[in-house]
Amino acid sequence: MTHHHLGTGAIHTVWDQALPPALTIDSGDTVTLATLDASDGGVARRVASGELRAPPELLALIVADAHPERPGPRGHPLTGPVHVRGAQPGDALRIEILDVQTATWGWTGCRPDGIGLLDAALAAEGLTPYTHFWDLRARTHTDFLPGIRLPLAPFPGVIGVAPAAPGSHPTAPPRHVGGNMDIRQLVTGSTLWLPVEVPGALLSAGDLHGAQGDGELSGTGIETAGQLTLRVHVERSAGVTTPEFTTPTSGGTSRQWHATTGHHPDLMTAARTALRALLRRLQARGLTLEQAYVLASACVDLKISQIVDAPNYTVSAFLPLDIFDGAEGQR
Repeated sequence: MTHHHLGTGAIHTVWDQALPPALTIDSGDTVTLATLDASDGGVARRVASGELRAPPELLALIVADAHPERPGPRGHPLTGPVHVRGAQPGDALRIEILDVQTATWGWTGCRPDGIGLLDAALAAEGLTPYTHFWDLRARTHTDFLPGIRLPLAPFPGVIGVAPAAPGSHPTAPPRHVGGNMDIRQLVTGSTLWLPVEVPGALLSAGDLHGAQGDGELSGTGIETAGQLTLRVHVERSAGVTTPEFTTPTSGGTSRQWHATTGHHPDLMTAARTALRALLRRLQARGLTLEQAYVLASACVDLKISQIVDAPNYTVSAFLPLDIFDGAEGQR
């Protein structure tokens, strides 16, 4: 078994079975992938140009990541593809996530015309574009505001293999072969199975998150660059048709949570109702609307509580109270 390294010189921004492999490995090998943040350096470039203000203590670190804009189609910057010898359609890749290391800084944003769950509704309430910068140098936690500290649990937002359908495919939607799944439980110690559809599988990954709540509610987690170390195996005729995984965590580690709920025949409406009520709780703590939205995206878990009690679905939004200091953790 061999250990490989693949750097950010091997970046692509679409899924395409015709992409030439950047690396070839054997089943059982390990590989460390260096990755870029989801904006492909765009946020860093905006800081370097003066368009965005960043905390002084992070400014030099951020500007150092302001590489030139990449030509070609826009999409998540993915490191790969990695050809796995012997992998054939009908097989599965068994991918052990051995280590996930973030860069020294990250960002979370919201905007009224974005992809977040409440963007359109909050635009009517005056939501403005907002980017929060996180100091990730402690590796175990990051402070949002004085008295609000989030634990870090890094994971790859995007990990997948090439689909069989020919041509270029955007990276934004997740697929039955993986991709932009944003499953925050895919932390170190997890194992992921992906169905192989093309010879060699053509594995790629990127879009690391330092932390995220279930739902990625504002459209971004704690977006960051970093390094992802994997061990990759080929499993023959495994019967895997959609991504499956085992994980050492179900998600949050808070000792107490405050949850708001939504109930409606439309699942998205129920989800939006629950989230808006939760944002009001955060605003009552003194956060601005924008701060409440991006904090929720980084740590609030959106869950389907019931789906059988017709005609309404119930969705609950869980806020971990351990992120607040002392008495601030109370409702």
